[in-house]
Amino acid sequence: MPALQRQFFNRESVLTAYDEELRNAAPDAGPRILNVVGVGGIGKSRLLQELRNRTGPGFRTARLDLQIPAMRQQEDALAVLRTEFGAQGIKFDRFDIAYAALWQRVHPQLRMDRANTPFAEESDILSKILDDAMGFPVFGTAAGLVRLAGRAISNRHRKHRIATDPTLQDLDSLSNAELGYAVTYLLAEELREASTEQPFVLYVDAYEALVPTPLPGGKSFGADAWLRDLLSQLQGGLTVVASREPLQWATYDRDWAAVIREAVVEGLPMTARMELLTAAGITELPRQRSIAEASAGVPFYLHLAVDTQAQHSARLETARTSEQIVQRFLQHVAPDEVRILELLSIARTFDFETFRALGRAFDLPAHLLTWESLTAYSFTYPLPHGSYRLHQLMVAALQTHLSPAIQRGVHRLLHSHWEGIAGQASAARDGGRASRTSPLREAVYHGLHAGDLSAADILDAADRGLTAGGRQTVDGIVQDIRDYLAGRSGGAGGGPDDAIKEAADCLEAESLLALGNARAAIDLAPEVTRRAGTTVSARLSLAAANARRIAGESRVAADIFQQVWAEQDGPVQLSAGFCLADIRMWQGDFVGAFALAEDVLRMCPAERGVVRADVKRLLHLGHRFLMQYDEAAELLEQAQAEYRRAADPFGLANILTNRAELLVFTDPPAAVAAAGEALAAQRDLGAQHEIGKVYTAMAMAQIRLGEFERAASSFLSAHAALDRAGYRSGKARAEMFRALLLARQADPDGALAVLRGAAAEFEACDVYPSLVLAIQRAAERLGLDDPELVAAAARARPYVQPPGTVEALERRTDAMLTLFLEAGA
Repeated sequence: MPALQRQFFNRESVLTAYDEELRNAAPDAGPRILNVVGVGGIGKSRLLQELRNRTGPGFRTARLDLQIPAMRQQEDALAVLRTEFGAQGIKFDRFDIAYAALWQRVHPQLRMDRANTPFAEESDILSKILDDAMGFPVFGTAAGLVRLAGRAISNRHRKHRIATDPTLQDLDSLSNAELGYAVTYLLAEELREASTEQPFVLYVDAYEALVPTPLPGGKSFGADAWLRDLLSQLQGGLTVVASREPLQWATYDRDWAAVIREAVVEGLPMTARMELLTAAGITELPRQRSIAEASAGVPFYLHLAVDTQAQHSARLETARTSEQIVQRFLQHVAPDEVRILELLSIARTFDFETFRALGRAFDLPAHLLTWESLTAYSFTYPLPHGSYRLHQLMVAALQTHLSPAIQRGVHRLLHSHWEGIAGQASAARDGGRASRTSPLREAVYHGLHAGDLSAADILDAADRGLTAGGRQTVDGIVQDIRDYLAGRSGGAGGGPDDAIKEAADCLEAESLLALGNARAAIDLAPEVTRRAGTTVSARLSLAAANARRIAGESRVAADIFQQVWAEQDGPVQLSAGFCLADIRMWQGDFVGAFALAEDVLRMCPAERGVVRADVKRLLHLGHRFLMQYDEAAELLEQAQAEYRRAADPFGLANILTNRAELLVFTDPPAAVAAAGEALAAQRDLGAQHEIGKVYTAMAMAQIRLGEFERAASSFLSAHAALDRAGYRSGKARAEMFRALLLARQADPDGALAVLRGAAAEFEACDVYPSLVLAIQRAAERLGLDDPELVAAAARARPYVQPPGTVEALERRTDAMLTLFLEAGA
């Protein structure tokens, strides 16, 4: 229906605004954004496609669909834009070089070649560089790539522009975050220059998919910062952003108010509604008018009316409201089907088994014929793996027919149903990764609304969900709790809702820690002086303490660990004992930490496999820091076996990190390969502190291999991740080894300055006195007599309590330093 399609999109105000913005697009014009705003289901995505279709050959166009998860990541989004615009004739020489340098920075374990390098085949300049390298892999520092580009291309203008570009000259000195901004800038510059010949239009769909629900207190994750940075630099064209709510970017910067033009997508025009109904076979004018007016132009209601006409020969009575349209539709549905639809409206997702469970419980038809009839309606949307959901507007109408008592009863039944599925061996039918259909998440959701779950029950379900469905399931549970509490009326403090909120705070803080976001965890749990109290409170206290440990507040963290260890029993006490042993070890008391760790192991039952694995991994780390590598390797294998038995993906990922760190001292080439495997695992989990540790291990191995340029790049990546995590002592440890790299690069002054900074940070964080001794010994070996480091070592020495003697530890430290300071060691 081409004519109908054109009329369907006849949103005059939006089209007028779009045409005006297109006419104003010019190379010397600043950034312009047309914000197409409309409720979900109003047709914004189709409208964007129609706008793109009508734009014509005078503009280059590209689209970012933020409903696709990969498009929400800066690097992937930039690559998509480069590919789409590049296919329309734009040369991206400078961007391609910068992007390749960024890609190599993020993947230092890989070398550039046609198989690995993004869009190598589409990029004229990258393909020439790789061709001229004659099959040998190249290392992608920006300076090296610029030199190779100069040799690979013959066009004098292109060669000069690359060789003299100031941004390319500075790339190697930038941090990862700064390099990301530089890559964005170069993409915008290439587009601006190309716009002198032909302007461009960028369409950004589903902005709301990029920006998650704000944190409590109105805080934002800043997930759209990279998009704002990109769009603020796009000159010489137009950006169209579709969103459910108006963009609020002027909150960040008032200058946005002059850049953004809002265009609201209202309901379909009356002529479009009438034509759609006519084309669908509803031809009587009074009925058309009644339905068209009642629908308010919302496509959902119009298609609902069309479905009714198509499936039933009975006449639609006059309807004056959208609710009445739903009611008229339901008049043509068998009563048993209406009742089962009402019950299914309580379920966020459902499959055939859910349908059967509800039908049997309420003595309604639960056979395949009824199922096929219900799932044939257009308001029943199919999901992956055989599940379905009802349209939100139909859900709202159906639920009004159910009394609160019936709704609670359905929630209770669904809670039991999803718990049963979660208890089966094949609980996660989708592989346990889709948060929306996680059985445990759905069980908690319905248990909450049934009023059957305590805060302790929620933590227990989340712990099981962490194993069965991963961190995404737990984050989904937290979001459901936040939504549940937001929909409840306020009351006096101290009630069950307060305990449930504390459970959500605890789970969110633990998730933030798993991602290495210590500062956000501290903000979520600022109180650390009160008594641990309940199990939920104690877990929240442990999360707060661990966040402070990462942030360098070691003494405060140790006090909280000690308090929970003394006050609690059961699993929380075991976790507190592990944390207390951990912090004692990093404060230099290896003897006391080992003894406490052994006590925790004796107290820990076999079914607490994750805690047992954590303790053994901690013992491994202690022996590694004591440079007893054989003992460390044996304990690492034991910890890995425990994690495997417990099926803990996070522990197994951390084992990969620790293996790379250990291999640095025993097998540097293997360490680089192990670090690459660990990076892949930790990136999947998003654990920034672990990513920083992996990059540090990779840099250390590259020092030993004599790959100093690669090591410097890896340290930059380590610093970026550790900065994001707020992991002060981890960054100081990376700095300590970067100083050894500077020494190998004949920069003793730089090495001394970095050693001083690392020692000062260890003291400020009250950790790693043994590494302060190692720093002072490294300075001695480099012939750098420094009173500051001598004094720091004197202060640290009393805190170092290793098994055996301090002198033996110092001999092993000297042997370790030889590995990094002497070639071929």
